[in-house]
Amino acid sequence: MPIGIELAPLRIPLHRRLETVGALVYSTTFLFFGFGGIALAIYLLFTSYYYLVVLYLAWYLYDIHTPRQGGRRNAWPRSWIVWTWLARYFPARLIKTAELTPDANYIIGYHPHGIMATGAFIHFGTTATGFEDLFPAIVPHLCVLDGQFSFPFFRDYIMTGGLCSAHKDSVRYILERKGKGNAVVIVVGGAPEVLEANPTKYKFLLKERKGFIKMALKTGASLVPIVSFGEIDMYKQLDNPEGSMLRRLQNLGTKFMGFSPPLFHGRGVFNYTVGLLPYRCSINTVVGAPIPVEKLITVSKEHIDLLHRRYVTAVEDLFHKHKTHYGLTEDHPLQII
Repeated sequence: MPIGIELAPLRIPLHRRLETVGALVYSTTFLFFGFGGIALAIYLLFTSYYYLVVLYLAWYLYDIHTPRQGGRRNAWPRSWIVWTWLARYFPARLIKTAELTPDANYIIGYHPHGIMATGAFIHFGTTATGFEDLFPAIVPHLCVLDGQFSFPFFRDYIMTGGLCSAHKDSVRYILERKGKGNAVVIVVGGAPEVLEANPTKYKFLLKERKGFIKMALKTGASLVPIVSFGEIDMYKQLDNPEGSMLRRLQNLGTKFMGFSPPLFHGRGVFNYTVGLLPYRCSINTVVGAPIPVEKLITVSKEHIDLLHRRYVTAVEDLFHKHKTHYGLTEDHPLQII
């Protein structure tokens, strides 16, 4: 046995094995399904099944605008038992602090991103933690990078969970053309915030993030802050402080590709020390009270800055009010960067 590797015991209750399967399905899908779809399409082109790729390409072109037009959610994949196993693996819990009424629309800001935004997917891409029970008549739309919908097969798979593009046209379509009772979920820090994901270090990339604020003012959607305690504790990331060679390379990747893969590890399927599975740590996701927003025909910088300050204050208050309930000390800091 390699020094420092803690192996998992052979005798583990079945429910824990199933929970590990749930974590494995999500992690491998997140990391490999996108590029795996490209590899599969290329492979099929050089086989007698090349026509399947041609047919799929025709479908892709026909369906290309769907991710920016509300997606194509399907209740069955959202309720797969594997997602219940995934939620129980940590476990993940959704905590309600206020009502979201169905006579309005909402922009939900999710903080922090973490490595894979696992909590966001569990709560809003599946039914595993009971969002529909806590907030009846509210339809959540988890928004992700527009580029995720460029991957063949993967795009169709994630849309079944209700995932949509985070492009401004997509957000506006949902808020203005799908009626009331819709909630757009945006992981505000986005891909750059991934590089800040380290256990117990709460850094929210929010100081200059104002596009969603402007969208709220244009559409009149209420803003709802969310703080997910535990999201950053699932993985350990190689030290990459600002100014280091690694961070400079990662920032360069973000600039040209829209994202930069972090160098991280979790645990393995059969060991507790190293691998691509997240560590078991409680995810407690607290949904704050909505901030009413008046729809404006003309939105000025002053309007945006004022509402942004209100939102940041609401995020800070939510964090500090609930942090001691979920494993942090009274003086545990939150950095808005």
